[in-house]
Amino acid sequence: MSKFNRIHLVVLDSVGIGAAPDANNFVNASVPDGASDTLGHISKTVGLDVPNMARIGLGNIPRETPLKTVPSESNPTGYATKLEEVSLGKDTMTGHWEIMGLNITEPFDTFWNGFPEEIITKIEAFSGRKVIREANKPYSGTAVIDDFGPRQMETGELIIYTSADPVLQIAAHEDVIPLDELYRICEYARSITLERPALLGRIIARPYVGTPGNFTRTANRRDLAVSPFAPTVLDKLNEAGIDTYAVGKINDIFNGAGINHDMGHNKSNSHGMDTLIKTMKLEEFTYGFSFTNLVDFDALYGHRRNAHGYRDCLHEFDNRLPEIIAAMKEDDLLLITADHGNDPTYAGTDHTREYIPLLAYSPSFTGNGVIPQGHFADISATIADNFGVDTAMIGVSFLQSLV
Repeated sequence: MSKFNRIHLVVLDSVGIGAAPDANNFVNASVPDGASDTLGHISKTVGLDVPNMARIGLGNIPRETPLKTVPSESNPTGYATKLEEVSLGKDTMTGHWEIMGLNITEPFDTFWNGFPEEIITKIEAFSGRKVIREANKPYSGTAVIDDFGPRQMETGELIIYTSADPVLQIAAHEDVIPLDELYRICEYARSITLERPALLGRIIARPYVGTPGNFTRTANRRDLAVSPFAPTVLDKLNEAGIDTYAVGKINDIFNGAGINHDMGHNKSNSHGMDTLIKTMKLEEFTYGFSFTNLVDFDALYGHRRNAHGYRDCLHEFDNRLPEIIAAMKEDDLLLITADHGNDPTYAGTDHTREYIPLLAYSPSFTGNGVIPQGHFADISATIADNFGVDTAMIGVSFLQSLV
């Protein structure tokens, strides 16, 4: 018999809580990640008011320096800790795959100097469109369309760029390159980047609209991922006939593996929370697992180094957290975590190698406190333990600590 009939896992994309012990092995804009601290620096520089997460125990998570404006609770409503990454990476797929029990020992390929000519010419031949060579390098997603969007509108060329992550992104104005065409080109790019020397985690379609000086990326983004290289706990649940619901880009990150209910992409964090609450209220969802990613922290504010916007985004989530809790049943478990860091006060515009927070709440809890520090995959091991399925490659359950 399961301890919890339903578990809801919410990933606050990039909301790290301090540099990991090996952070200096990871570089962001030629600066080691060892001084990064997403939540700590936001709290210190622009203030952070998240009373609902604090009530569960966010301020109780052990740190060398307490979160400046997030108080610890003498009697929190839940459990809290921080988790360390084992895998070699600091990107979305590596983080999510490890959360679901995989150990990525060989990182995906990244292209700091842009993609090789062989890939670019193949995409040109397939699409019948030229690629803007000057954009072919690590680039901010908003800056690249500001810089090359006007040219694309005139010539119809493709904007292909990357980042410190193992991704190939294709930006296209929806009035110049229709969505169906953009998606076809991305699918082709996916087909030629499935093995080294160009093994990429994701191909991302980045449509936008507007006029020069006023471009806006739309919610028609599409991520084309590779499938996990080994079964995850999602697969174990699915094979056992247990419902698995994906909200946001979760289905893309796992390429659909192990997911039997895809609730669709999020137009925003608020829309994602609406979808999660709607999912929790489904009459047929009485037993199983929901997995939500809220990406705005990362995409809109972390990569753009906007600490004020990041803070406001955290406030928005925290303000709506009571709605999520109100949709819970007595035997539900809510887990709130992240997948990596993206310190908006740090160098560069890319992810930072950090611990991730973990908050656990259930209406059925009679206890509270700080549980032992562990690793990302402990989340999936706990989910597996609860539903009586096998774990994946790594992870140690903390289920018995939740009382």
